[in-house]
Amino acid sequence: MLNSKSDVRLSSSEDIWLSLCKEAKQWSAAEPTLDRLFEKNILRQKSFKSALITVISSELSTSHGDNIPIKKAADDAFNSDPLLEKAATADLCATIERDPACHSYLKPFLFYKGFQAIQGYRLANWLWRAERRVLAEFIQGRISKVFQVDIHPAATIGHGIMVDHATGVVIGETAVLGNDVSLLHGVTLGGTGKEPGDRHPKIGSGTMIGAGASILGNITVGKSCRIGAGSVVLKDVPDNTSVAGIPARELGEAGSELPAITMEQKF
Repeated sequence: MLNSKSDVRLSSSEDIWLSLCKEAKQWSAAEPTLDRLFEKNILRQKSFKSALITVISSELSTSHGDNIPIKKAADDAFNSDPLLEKAATADLCATIERDPACHSYLKPFLFYKGFQAIQGYRLANWLWRAERRVLAEFIQGRISKVFQVDIHPAATIGHGIMVDHATGVVIGETAVLGNDVSLLHGVTLGGTGKEPGDRHPKIGSGTMIGAGASILGNITVGKSCRIGAGSVVLKDVPDNTSVAGIPARELGEAGSELPAITMEQKF
């Protein structure tokens, strides 16, 4: 079984797929009681894409026979937009690179609700942009119920996203996240009231948002920023800046070029 991060830093979906298959065989041998899980989601699949579609549709389905329309929608989305698969591989790599408890691709792929919630959002966002908004909102609701993560399908989220632990994350309709952003549990990217229109935060690439932080209103958090755990951010944050507190105040530079990757929580 893979047990060091140097073993698993791959790049292409093909390489990651080979690693997933290898790990699934190893884990199935180590824990035969989960053999069906590994067979269904990995070993019977033909590719990273087909495995991801199976996992998403299985996790988000109910007991009312909606697995088929969800899987059909996922097939349509991933087969028509190759960027969805590329984003998923970037998210998976981000998780294994930034989470010290994660030492294999299979663990977040099958077990981490943060990774799975983001992939569910990506499907819902594709449906939203394709004007299939009823199904998009149904999937949003399922993500909320299954993973305790509420992301509006119209939100804009880049690639290389890590959502660690994930419980209680809320991302509003007009929120924008750049690439290589890390969020911990309990983060809210919300509005300040009932105002309509563009009302949610814009988060720059490379930024880390600590557990329980709330960033409220149509404000901009720049690139490569650090938002301290439990902070309430109500005004713009310049690039490469650390903020913390209620309300949040500037504490100086962020301390690294990409805080989302270094994940330094001490200020």
